[in-house]
Amino acid sequence: MSASIALSCGEPAGIGPEIAAAAWDRLRGALPFFLIGDPAHLPSGTPIACITDPAEASAASALALPVLVHSFDGPLTRGVPNPAHAQGVIDVIARGVGLVQSGAALALCTAPIHKQALQDGAGFAFPGHTEFLAHLAGVDRVVMMLASDQLRVVPTTIHIPLKDVPQALTPDLLEETIRITHAALIRDFGLRAPRLAIAGLNPHAGEGGKMGREEIDVIGPVLTRLRAEGLDLRGPMSADTMFHAAARAQYDTAICMYHDQALIPIKTLDFDRGVNVTLGLPFIRTSPDHGTALDIAGQGRANPTSLIEALKLAQVMGEARRA
Repeated sequence: MSASIALSCGEPAGIGPEIAAAAWDRLRGALPFFLIGDPAHLPSGTPIACITDPAEASAASALALPVLVHSFDGPLTRGVPNPAHAQGVIDVIARGVGLVQSGAALALCTAPIHKQALQDGAGFAFPGHTEFLAHLAGVDRVVMMLASDQLRVVPTTIHIPLKDVPQALTPDLLEETIRITHAALIRDFGLRAPRLAIAGLNPHAGEGGKMGREEIDVIGPVLTRLRAEGLDLRGPMSADTMFHAAARAQYDTAICMYHDQALIPIKTLDFDRGVNVTLGLPFIRTSPDHGTALDIAGQGRANPTSLIEALKLAQVMGEARRA
């Protein structure tokens, strides 16, 4: 029987518990996964099967949500993070990483965390999930991809002010981003010869230097060097013409230069089904492309679609990597 996907619980006061329950209700045994967390945090009435080993999850998932129990200290109030829960959230992530690294789980899917709550409650020393996962895996450089059926995008620079992007956009950073993305598309997405579209930084991709020289001085030389190695790279392209349907048909993934250049098109095209994927880890990690949504937690309004898509993609990528 194939391994199941591990789902870390994320912030218990957010929508993580209810979307986990809703995802199981829609998927049942069709896509076996198990939650690592405290069963007491799940919505009342959720069918639960407490398991002691991930190997039990596949059989249990047809009738109930399998839960690998990880008890938390302190009470739960929906919408209000409890500092006493912070270390538990961190420990659950680490436990999930251990399971995928050992092969006990096929892949890791992570429910959203509340970074400020972790910092305040447990002195969390990382900017976010991704950096913590890279630390646990012993990896220096990872890449964030947002993926849906309509588009895959990778921002080269991520959570920095727009004014800092030109300085942060170095040839080494761009080359690493392209290489990691290219390798992941082959290994984890089953593409033999990935086609990458590379956005320019400036309007009209700099228009020959009239609107900025990054395309000439930074981006272009990197693409020339990598093309000589056989990589199929298009660009630098004007970002305003890269994302209509005919353009998207010409490439497998778009490499963008900054956060919003990548995320605006995918969230416009497929807001509910976008999945956050971390490339460059020694295991598969996906996550829904949204936060903890504390303002609607416990109200029955949370949409599990992005989590379901994250679980589906985790299964596809995990099986591709094991093949």
